[in-house]
Amino acid sequence: MGKRFLTSILAMTLGVAMLSACGKETSVDTADTKQESADTDESAQEKVDQSAYPIEIETAFGTVTIDEKPERIATVGWANHDIPIALGVTPVGVSKANYGLLDDNGLLFWSNDGLKAIGEEEPVVFDDVDGIDFEAVAAVEPDVILAAYSGITQEEYDTLSQIAPVVAYESQPWATDWRTMTRLDSKGMGMEAEGEALISEVEAFIDEQLAQYPDMEGKTAAFVYFDPTDLGSFYVYTSLDPRALFLNDLGLTIPEEVKAIDDGTSFTISISSENIDLLKNLDLIITYGDDTTLAALQADSLVSQVPAVANGAVVVMDNNSAIAASCTPSPLSIKATLPEYLEMINQALSNAK
Repeated sequence: MGKRFLTSILAMTLGVAMLSACGKETSVDTADTKQESADTDESAQEKVDQSAYPIEIETAFGTVTIDEKPERIATVGWANHDIPIALGVTPVGVSKANYGLLDDNGLLFWSNDGLKAIGEEEPVVFDDVDGIDFEAVAAVEPDVILAAYSGITQEEYDTLSQIAPVVAYESQPWATDWRTMTRLDSKGMGMEAEGEALISEVEAFIDEQLAQYPDMEGKTAAFVYFDPTDLGSFYVYTSLDPRALFLNDLGLTIPEEVKAIDDGTSFTISISSENIDLLKNLDLIITYGDDTTLAALQADSLVSQVPAVANGAVVVMDNNSAIAASCTPSPLSIKATLPEYLEMINQALSNAK
């Protein structure tokens, strides 16, 4: 652009305008130099970006190799799309959320807010609640598929891998905490450093929010699932589950007797209510349900023996709410809902005795 512009100026300013043209020549040369410098910087950065490739990521299905920095990012599973969105990258396709209060497009509000912030109003959403829609994933022509927090099987992994490299979970399905999800997915995008910065940013936000609740530190808690229609047993979420692990981020601790049942093989363990004493040393129980759940627990002859239940030190997450979905955290959901979550916990703990 600079040389064509200079030629035009010279053609129009013959004779006495020569001095003026010389002045413009100096200006244009400067502009050209700046543009060339910018192009050089961009080229150098591109070379730096590509020099890191190929990259390899270890997953439960083996080593995935990504040969060059991906431009088109697709995601399957829960909340993996929140990583590129939080990093300012618009995914070409994402999985529909399968729980909580969803927006019209099948995503949770923090995901949609993040998309709008980066200029995306109508994301491509895979309706894969009942199984991965491989044709829909292939149609968006991804360079990489992020699935760090998911339950994909070997067969699903193999099929997806025919479309693009798949960043799957490290060891077990549905057992990836929010930090590991961020690290795996950001590395798969070629944005590992940015992913670490995002983790630090979210950790700082958590610390800032926790500072308002100093009495919460060290209280004992567990994430438990009860079926009010059948209280003969219950489920305890283990340290493999990001819901339970996130309690540690909030300064809460898991009693030793609850830790003892965790054999590292599953994200939940079914317990007979005859062993309800397992929960006796909890200051707080977090569970799912509705406005009738606590009363049902308190009316049961066995479950009501748990002090936290008897005292009402129970956080009941409404199944149809966004906050319930945020209990399985991502960087975006933490920032969107943590203040509300902490207030609910604080209120329940005020009943603990």
